[in-house]
Amino acid sequence: MVAVTLMWSTAGVVTRHLEQARSFEVTFWRSFFTVLCLLVILPVFQGRGVFQRMRQGGAALWISGLCWCGMFTFFMVAITLTTVANVLVTMALAPLLTAVAARVFIGHRIARRTGVAILVAVSGIAWMYGHQLAEGINFTGTLVALCVAISGAANWTVTQHAHAKGHDVDLIPAVLIGAVLSSLITLPLALPFQASAHDLGLLFGLGLIQLAIPSSLAVVCARSLKAPEVALLGLLEVIFGILLAWVGAGEVPGRDVLVGGGLVVGALAANELLGWRQRNA
Repeated sequence: MVAVTLMWSTAGVVTRHLEQARSFEVTFWRSFFTVLCLLVILPVFQGRGVFQRMRQGGAALWISGLCWCGMFTFFMVAITLTTVANVLVTMALAPLLTAVAARVFIGHRIARRTGVAILVAVSGIAWMYGHQLAEGINFTGTLVALCVAISGAANWTVTQHAHAKGHDVDLIPAVLIGAVLSSLITLPLALPFQASAHDLGLLFGLGLIQLAIPSSLAVVCARSLKAPEVALLGLLEVIFGILLAWVGAGEVPGRDVLVGGGLVVGALAANELLGWRQRNA
């Protein structure tokens, strides 16, 4: 799972080394290469019958795929508009947004510790946004990154609701559906193509190493690890991603991001650790 988070975190630093591809073209090629890779990986992990089973996945599978599409598309657009640190810190809100969505749409109770974590995390984001606004920084990219967190929260709420109804969503086929939809949506916006051979090589690496392989491995890890373990280890993506962009692309995070990000990650980690201790007790 640590290796998975390290692979997930490579998107920012790799994107900074693209030569000509920009915005929607970056999104298209990453999603397109993810589709090609998953078409090979899926039968290896789940057998050749996986595509037949996708037809019987029901509405939840396709809604989850649509959510993955939103996550893929908004993420790459955000990365091209703002710093890696801004995107990753904002994305880290997804588990807390999931708790709120599950309370509103499914009726799950929000634990007191989670309520406190939400307040602390929102304070961190408000600090970050407020400083950027005061300094006249355009935070459109950060708002787009917020759409990634919202898409993620919607995704997990749908899968939780399906699980409660006795219909578990197979996440890897849902990732494939999301990548296909993302490719189709961004293709018209990506034309005319400008990516160099160097860019295509990097974007193929993102499709394979940053999405297809770690997404498949994460599902395998989830069978052995407890949910809090997965959630805590998943936070490493924020730390790895910021460090890689810092070391590999010279993108130094500002003080506002370090303070706000520290509040968000700290709140998430404390929430999961306290919940883990309570369940064990």
